[in-house]
Amino acid sequence: MKAKDIRELDISEIEKKRRDTSDQLLHMKLHKETGQVESPSEIRILRREIARLSTIAGEKRRTEIKK
Repeated sequence: MKAKDIRELDISEIEKKRRDTSDQLLHMKLHKETGQVESPSEIRILRREIARLSTIAGEKRRTEIKK
């Protein structure tokens, strides 16, 4: 998901998306340990997605506090 698309979401939607992505990452890590991961690069992509979601959620919270 692109940053532009994430910025259009509410904070609650961003947090839900971040939790879902974190769950996906957990499952990917478990599959990696058992040797069932098809593309290990997917783990890196999920980590970056979580970071992107967390960053934008923080930005939105800070702008709401200032208002």
